[in-house]
Amino acid sequence: MDLVIRVPRLPSPGETVSGGSYRTYPGGKGANQAVAAARMGALVTFVGAVGDDPHGVKVRSALEAEGIDLRHLLTRAQEMTGLGLITVADGGENMIVVSPGANATVSSADLATASDAVTSAHVLLLQLEIPTSVIMEAARLAKAAGVCVMLNAAPARSVPLELVRMADVLIVNRVEAATLLGMEATADPGRMTLRLPELGPPTIILTLGSQGSIVSHRARPRRVPTPSVVAIDAVAAGDAFVGALAALWPVVHEATRVKAHDEFRHLEHALLLASAAGALAATKSGAIPSLPTREEVERLAVGLKFGM
Repeated sequence: MDLVIRVPRLPSPGETVSGGSYRTYPGGKGANQAVAAARMGALVTFVGAVGDDPHGVKVRSALEAEGIDLRHLLTRAQEMTGLGLITVADGGENMIVVSPGANATVSSADLATASDAVTSAHVLLLQLEIPTSVIMEAARLAKAAGVCVMLNAAPARSVPLELVRMADVLIVNRVEAATLLGMEATADPGRMTLRLPELGPPTIILTLGSQGSIVSHRARPRRVPTPSVVAIDAVAAGDAFVGALAALWPVVHEATRVKAHDEFRHLEHALLLASAAGALAATKSGAIPSLPTREEVERLAVGLKFGM
């Protein structure tokens, strides 16, 4: 559950800034991305945990309303649901602190129960809000079954290189890329793009907010534009991008697997739609409430073209 407060500007260390009233919205990276994929038309199964508190009830209800398969969303007795404390400044920039709550209890046994869902999927989408050991087991399970592994290495933290190398698609922002590469987050995105292929995944996407993103596919970097919008809340914009891309990726993955002649055309189409999804999410407040439908995404993406 996200607790969101709007402020004129983000505070400096040690500073108190007066803001407006706070709002609560269902959120969490996994939940946001699951809803984003579902609204793009994908059939989504969610594996994770909430607590037996009122927040858990609300989060579960929000996912149920999207038609997401929740057989493997567990409710932990005497645990709190994960909580995000979010400060949003005028213009949409934000600061987020996350308390994992029940997310930290997701175990190997939980994954084993959900193994059929993992091995029968087209795409396994992973984030870093559950224990690393479980994420790695899930990736190994998917790879053994020939399932595409998409890793959004967020929130930023160090992970074993083995996990990164199991990903078919790696998606990171500048802070997350810097963490994986051992670089400063202020480093030039071009330098990061040159270094990221060293991590191993065949497709790597560096998201840059309002500046779009850079994709490196088969070691060929390309700039991905983003539509111009009036941003009011960037929370979940990255999740909208990731979830939309996951929904669109099976076609790209198949073309990549067989090295089809139109592989790059499929890649470009998926990335442009994902970019539009991220832009649309920034135009509304909250996480899940801001996530767009496929119709909205396709309408905004008209006219977008790749850069060099």
